[in-house]
Amino acid sequence: MIAEPDGPEDRLRRFATIWSRAVFPVTTTSSTRPEFEEQLLPLARRLSEALRARSFDADQGRVVGAALVDAHCTDPEALSRTLDCVDAYLVLYCGGDGDPEDLRARSARLQHAMAAGYAQALRERTLAEQEAIAQAALRAQGVVAQALHASEARFRAVFEGAAIGIGIADLDGNVLQVNRALTRMFGVSEQTLRGRNVTRWTHPDDAPQLWRLYQELIRGEREHYHVEKAFHRPDGTVLWTNLTVSLLRDADGNPQYQLALMEDTTERRLLNLRLRYEATHDALTGLPNRSFFFERLEKAVNAGPGQRFGLCYLDLDGFKAVNDSLGHAAGDRLLVEVADRLQACATAPGEMVARLGGDEFVALTTGPDTRQAVDELATRIMNALLAPVSIDGRELTVRGSIGVVEGPAGERSPAEVLRSADITMYRAKSAGGNRFELADPEADARTITRHGLTTALPTALDRGEFFIEYQPLVHLGDGSVRGAEALVRWLHPQHGVLGPDRFIPLAEHTGLIVPLGRWVLEQSVRQAREWRERCGADAASAPLRINVNLSPCQLTDPGLVRDTVEILERAGVEPDALCLEVTESALIGADDDLLKPLRRLADMGVDIALDDFGTGYSNLANLRRLPVSILKLDRSFTRGMQQFPADPVDLKIVEGIVSLAHSLDLAVTVEGVETGAQAEQLKVLGCDTAQGWYYARPGPPERLHELALVDATG
Repeated sequence: MIAEPDGPEDRLRRFATIWSRAVFPVTTTSSTRPEFEEQLLPLARRLSEALRARSFDADQGRVVGAALVDAHCTDPEALSRTLDCVDAYLVLYCGGDGDPEDLRARSARLQHAMAAGYAQALRERTLAEQEAIAQAALRAQGVVAQALHASEARFRAVFEGAAIGIGIADLDGNVLQVNRALTRMFGVSEQTLRGRNVTRWTHPDDAPQLWRLYQELIRGEREHYHVEKAFHRPDGTVLWTNLTVSLLRDADGNPQYQLALMEDTTERRLLNLRLRYEATHDALTGLPNRSFFFERLEKAVNAGPGQRFGLCYLDLDGFKAVNDSLGHAAGDRLLVEVADRLQACATAPGEMVARLGGDEFVALTTGPDTRQAVDELATRIMNALLAPVSIDGRELTVRGSIGVVEGPAGERSPAEVLRSADITMYRAKSAGGNRFELADPEADARTITRHGLTTALPTALDRGEFFIEYQPLVHLGDGSVRGAEALVRWLHPQHGVLGPDRFIPLAEHTGLIVPLGRWVLEQSVRQAREWRERCGADAASAPLRINVNLSPCQLTDPGLVRDTVEILERAGVEPDALCLEVTESALIGADDDLLKPLRRLADMGVDIALDDFGTGYSNLANLRRLPVSILKLDRSFTRGMQQFPADPVDLKIVEGIVSLAHSLDLAVTVEGVETGAQAEQLKVLGCDTAQGWYYARPGPPERLHELALVDATG
């Protein structure tokens, strides 16, 4: 048994040995194979270092590819064998302890860079050789015109020994002479080529101006032209060339011959096509990738009048759970299966499917009328996902959400179209998924506005764009003002004053609700101190209290109790000046850990109010374990009292809640009082305090102070 190399240097040399054995048979070097191996060793070391470098640099592969040309590895087979060798052995012998997937990705990028560097260096070398031959041929023009007598031997040596194809024809297009390189390119004998006329060498891929340039040259109107041209070989294959045709004149300056120099670019073209394919297609699924899709989408949205497009934006539902539970390999197989199914859905002219990345796919259809076509395409996609996918013996159910955008060309940019499809897809996902939704401009505008507000939230607090309005809390027994609820507002530079329903959910989603809530608490407590100082002795019997809302996110903030205590102490306000309102839904099923901060605050003397009581499926028995001192009835209870006589069922419900609350030593506050009849009825039912437009709308703190003074002097 042969022992594997131990140290990194041994493994590196082993890789260089394998590489040299693979490439040496197709090189034109005069070195022996061991000498050639020593030439490859520093290149192998460069690849190894690039593979394992902390900061990956794929251009190292380009340097290695160019070095192969310098080492006389100019046969196309040398590049193919090199890429195969690097693909098979570089990670194995030089990867070390790195992440295998990352190393394979790096190796692939190094191979692409090597191919690009090799092609560039080979092209530069060939062009240099071609230029030398062209110069020699031009210097020999006079010799050709004079029957090539004085220096025919020198020209013949260049003509026959050149690596590129050379042909000479008369002005009628009849081929007079060709060299061996040209016969090898076409795969025919010299006699066969010399019997041809160049005008018969047409190809469907010829550039439109090719034969116009040819006619200008033989008329003596131009000296040369350079084009890329394809030729048919007798075996049915296509020969691609860089073709340079020059006019040869006689001693008197009259056009006499045409000289063609041909560089075989077939292998390079195939390599470029391969690199182009890899650059525009997804490596996992083989579908067009994001860049290729954007090219097609741009053409679709910029098509001429009368053209339309339809776009389906698909995101798999629950794909992350597949990766987390079964691993990324299973997730990749699922994506491949989904890609195959989607490809089968878009086979009509003008349709394509692409993978944008992750589990996101798009399907595009174009034509004069895509309204029905895009609906049918979305339906086909949803039906294609119905059948389970079998992976590792498991039957996986595939679900997806699709956003559909359809419209005329010329009205929106590709980015706007894709954004609308993305927004619509998430709307379908929010509606439960496994469906497709059509784009709605109004819904798009709301989402874009919401996103803009979310983006502006962090800096809005720093810029001082938030302010607080206060709505009085009135005692139903004597009509006195007992305090106020603090309601935060956002003075947005573009949208004006925004209520909390517009931005509080966004603040909760982004986590900004914690610093925003801390700011509201600090401002409100400071305002409560000012009220108490201004009211003085008149408010001694019933000091003004401030109610501040707490969001569910704030309840889980570990700094809630500490921040509240610091704010009260810094303001010099007693805890009984503060009431924290927590929604009933936030406390349904709350465990002891969640209730512990509220209990600590309640023990300090801070009132806790259960806000929106009656809107959830609350268990009234839970009231015994909650550290609340106030029940705040939702405004839905007061709506039934707007008519006369009031709904007796609503009255009984409120009467029962008030009785229960008072039996538990809880005060009752009612929201949404808009009429005197409601206020009187709530007073009869035994409610303690109320707030609503009947008393005052939310406003600046000065108005509350004025109301409190009126009550004190009235």
